[in-house]
Amino acid sequence: MQHQGINRWVLIALVFLISALFLVMIREFLMALLLAGIFSALAQPLFRKLTRLLGNRPRAASGLMLLIFCLVVLVPLSGLVGIITAQALKVAQSVTPWVQRQIAEPAAFSHYLEKIPYYQELLPYRDQILRKAGELASKLSMFLVDGLSAGAKGTVQFLFMFFVFLYSSFFFLVDGGKLLERMLYYLPLQDADEQRLLNRFTSVTRATLKGTAVIGLLQGCLAGLAFAVVGIDAAVFWGTVMTALSIIPALGSALVWVPAAIILAVAGSYFKAIGLTLFCGLIVGSLDNLLRPRLVGQDTQMHELMIFFGTLGGIALFGLIGFVIGPIIAALFVTIWEIYGEVFRDYLPTVHHPAPVKGKKPKKAS
Repeated sequence: MQHQGINRWVLIALVFLISALFLVMIREFLMALLLAGIFSALAQPLFRKLTRLLGNRPRAASGLMLLIFCLVVLVPLSGLVGIITAQALKVAQSVTPWVQRQIAEPAAFSHYLEKIPYYQELLPYRDQILRKAGELASKLSMFLVDGLSAGAKGTVQFLFMFFVFLYSSFFFLVDGGKLLERMLYYLPLQDADEQRLLNRFTSVTRATLKGTAVIGLLQGCLAGLAFAVVGIDAAVFWGTVMTALSIIPALGSALVWVPAAIILAVAGSYFKAIGLTLFCGLIVGSLDNLLRPRLVGQDTQMHELMIFFGTLGGIALFGLIGFVIGPIIAALFVTIWEIYGEVFRDYLPTVHHPAPVKGKKPKKAS
């Protein structure tokens, strides 16, 4: 018995050691694999229909599924990226001459400073403000240019990772059921608990993608249209930026349109600034508050605070794709604790909610 126990502990140690080594070896591809798994899980209903239509040929259905994905997503996205890149270059090229002009003629910028409240109190710091404003604008310009350069350099890496994503998705669609069954076999959980985790994973992923896509497109399109109406250049570029930023709950597109409204006000376009603020604040900003609880909160069955921190924490840990992974981890966190509470309910103490204490009148001093 002792020899058998030692063998089991050695086996468990080898399992963890070799598994950790394997994960470290493929760590560069884990994100592509995760995205392929999410895509194949969400695409299963359509994949099964295509399999039946093609005479029960799963490999042909998987290839056709990926071809449809490329045509529906990549072709329109490529055209949009071309427009965004052109407008981003235009923004970067327009910022640099402006910075140089402000440095050469600081009096022009001083005209805007005079419109700021308490200008007389700020007057002793005028030169310092001008210098810092010039540095900030210069850094913004360099950020845009460097970002575009980094994007161009990362194209090859993106194409390779996209190939890994497509290749993995092909086999996940065909053999995903067998792989999932084998993975669940090694989990010492009840079938009902395993299905509960899988259902929560699928529902949260679908709700997050659906909610983020709808909210992002609506906010980006409406705010971009407002930018075009008030005469801000590169409205498509700024609308796309606000679409991407809409994944951040509560803040989102306000990170772009608030500074834009301030710049319009400083430039003297008060009516445009007020109109942009009212439209984006009342209409664009309210979309997140109205739609996110309905599109995301109801399907995920999570509190809005968990969705908020799940999204921000996911972005901080995994980057942009964290807006999907974060809420999934948060939902699994809530679910696994629910399962824990049900399995160990006989060992956990009963918690009685304290009755509200009624206010007592102070006794009179004798």
